[in-house]
Amino acid sequence: MTDHLSVPILNALADGELSAEQLATANHHLSQCPSCTSDALYQSLLKSATAKAGQRYAPTPNMQARLALRIREELSFQNSQHGDNAHPVVRSSNFYGWAAAVALLLISVGVTLVQYNWSRSATASAQYAALATEACDQHIATLAANSPPEVISSDRHTVKPWFQGKLPFSFNLPENLPSGTTLDAANLTYVHGRPTAQLLYSVGKHRASVYLQQRSDDKIANGLSSDHSGFHLVGFRTRDIDGIAVSDVDPARLSDLVGIISHAQE
Repeated sequence: MTDHLSVPILNALADGELSAEQLATANHHLSQCPSCTSDALYQSLLKSATAKAGQRYAPTPNMQARLALRIREELSFQNSQHGDNAHPVVRSSNFYGWAAAVALLLISVGVTLVQYNWSRSATASAQYAALATEACDQHIATLAANSPPEVISSDRHTVKPWFQGKLPFSFNLPENLPSGTTLDAANLTYVHGRPTAQLLYSVGKHRASVYLQQRSDDKIANGLSSDHSGFHLVGFRTRDIDGIAVSDVDPARLSDLVGIISHAQE
């Protein structure tokens, strides 16, 4: 294959900024082009590492040790000037002055930590909303797509091996599914810039997408349970897998499916 995805497209893919049509085109190309798949994975890992580094709080190194050293130096200087028993009132005053300064500094640090935690909470909420939107958009795009899924089979022994070499992780498919639920097909896709297995199920007359990714340090999907664009979303996490299920089926039936898939990973 001579044509490859451009750098702007790869960046937009890693950032989750492609439209549904662009995403479908990119996923189709990635399913046939190992070179672009490798580049897309590199961009995803790079952006993930950069984002984590940018959000990491780095207080002044050894702040408490430096404050203690300054206090010891001040007391040592006073002792050398006045002797151990001289001017106790002055020394006491200086000591309380230092104590007040330390207290003010600790209050400042406390305020900074509160602001930092609020910022992290706001960032997590934004990431949560973006993840829910992207998962729903991909599910809708799959249902509306003119082209068939990349692998069409209800046999777990056919679906699972198809992903070998296409994902940096492995997963298990349950042998038994809830009543009225069948595995229909699967796709290789990207969610939040990460390579993902999209498993397509029928739950009665409803369709469900279950996205499986390699477990990461991000916890935004874990415990995700919400409604978005008329769909229910349920997030789960196992020892090796991060997962998200999306469907307009009854939430209890979706949770049953998630529970069985999650249990299969163990």
